[in-house]
Amino acid sequence: MEWVEISGRTLEEAKGLALEQLGVAEQDAELVVLTEPKVGLFGRTRGEARVRARVRPVGPRPKRQRRQRKPAGSNGQAAKDGDRKRSSGRGQGSEPAPRRDGNGKALAAASSGRRRRGRGSQGASTEVRSSTDGDGPTPEGTGRQDKEAVMADEVTREEQATAAREFLEGLLEAYGYEASVRTTLLDEDVIEVAAEGNELGLLVGPRGSTLAALQDVARTVVQHRFPSRSDRIVVDVAGYRQRRVAALQRFTRQIAEEVLESGTERALEPMSPADRKVVHDTVTEIEGLSTRSEGEDSARHVVIAPAS
Repeated sequence: MEWVEISGRTLEEAKGLALEQLGVAEQDAELVVLTEPKVGLFGRTRGEARVRARVRPVGPRPKRQRRQRKPAGSNGQAAKDGDRKRSSGRGQGSEPAPRRDGNGKALAAASSGRRRRGRGSQGASTEVRSSTDGDGPTPEGTGRQDKEAVMADEVTREEQATAAREFLEGLLEAYGYEASVRTTLLDEDVIEVAAEGNELGLLVGPRGSTLAALQDVARTVVQHRFPSRSDRIVVDVAGYRQRRVAALQRFTRQIAEEVLESGTERALEPMSPADRKVVHDTVTEIEGLSTRSEGEDSARHVVIAPAS
């Protein structure tokens, strides 16, 4: 029986209409789903279901006649010849047979440093050179390491300071601030970039939070420009860090005196790594006291205690 195509709002409706038209049960029919309705916005369906159906054939399908094999003639002989060539290693793209001397012994293979020629996938001649040749390519990893070492030697602190200064100047200009930027080499691996001007408090933020973020961005910019070498970049705006260090030193000395008098250790509030370093350095100069850091992440703080 020929196929019929039936449409419906849903797949079940289309199947039911097809079975109804054929007049048979579902197990006596062959059903092929052509399309299904799609669910759109807010659960609405778009399109329709469409199926193809016919009554399932009762009798067995006729068997297909097998194609008779052709007798082994010229074509069969050619196939055998091809197999013989491939097995002997003389087919196209295979390695040539070893050369032999007058007594039938195989000659020694060419040295690894000698050039070998083969045929590429397009039939073009390709040349392969062993890595053991004196004029061969050097390992990729070794070349990259040497290049990075040379780049690291060529990058100076002055160049890094210039990159940080240009970034800070561009940022100030973008925000419309009028300020001067200077760079100072504080230590062998510490570069300070400071901006001086009026009304720069927005770049400092509450307790220096914005300044800390600005410093991280400046470090990222310099590291991206000089990935082979990156010294420590310290950013200061309107002398905030100097005032912060001076105030923190006075506060630390006051707490240290109280610990010496009472003999009881004191835990300070959580601080940034830079502020904790100021506290440690200040207490180190006071005899009879010691410091340690406790806590994790943003809760890390310094404890000032009597020396044991």
